[in-house]
Amino acid sequence: MQNLSNLEEKLGYKFKDKARLTVALTHRSAKNGANNERLEFLGDAVMDLIVGEYLFVKFNSNEGDLSKLRAALVNETSFSKFARFLGIGACLNMSASEEKNGGREKNSLLSDAFEATIGALYLEVGLEKTAKIVTTLLEKIYPKIEFNELVKDYKTSLQEITQAKFGVTPEYRLLGSTGPDHKKSFEMAVFVGGKEFARDIGNSKKEAEQKAAKIAIEILEKN
Repeated sequence: MQNLSNLEEKLGYKFKDKARLTVALTHRSAKNGANNERLEFLGDAVMDLIVGEYLFVKFNSNEGDLSKLRAALVNETSFSKFARFLGIGACLNMSASEEKNGGREKNSLLSDAFEATIGALYLEVGLEKTAKIVTTLLEKIYPKIEFNELVKDYKTSLQEITQAKFGVTPEYRLLGSTGPDHKKSFEMAVFVGGKEFARDIGNSKKEAEQKAAKIAIEILEKN
C-alpha cells in the first residue's frame, strides 16, 4: 500500500487518525483485522445527503428530476471516478489474490473504498467540513452538471428501437443478487422477443436495467 500523502493532498485534508484512514482503504480480502465495510456503510449515507443537498440548492427542479440526478451521481460508477481522481487504487490494502485479479482497478472496490474514506472523514471532521470537501471534489470531477448529460434513459431509448425494429417491448429479468442488505448488487438481463440481448450488474435493479439496456442499444446499433 503506497504512502497516503498523495491521496490526502488531492482530497484537500490531512487525516489526524491515520489508523481510521487505513481501515477505510482495507478490503475484506486482506483479513488482517478491521476492514472498510462499516465505514463504507456510513460514507454511502453521508454522500447521499451531501449530494442531495447540493443538487437541491443548485437546481430548481422537481423531486423526480432531482432524484434522477442524485442517482446519476451517487452510484458505483460515479464513486469509482472519485476514487481514481484521488488515487485510491494505489493505496488499497487487499490480498495478493485480489490484487492479481485486478482489484486495484475494479469499480466495486474503488467505489467502496471511496465511500469508506468519506465515512472516515465524516467521523473526523463532521458533516459541514466533509460537505465542503466533497463539493469541491464533485465540481472538479463533474465541472458541468447537466440533466441531459447525466440522466440518460437507456430503457426508453431501447424500447423505441425495439418497437420500431421488431414491434416488441423489451423485458427485464432479475438473474440474481449478492452482497449484504445495505449494499446489494443486482444482475438484470434484458430480453427482446424472448432472446437475451444483454445483462449487467448495478446497485439497484433500475441501475442494472439501465446498464443492460445501454449494452443492448450498442449491440442493435452495430447490426
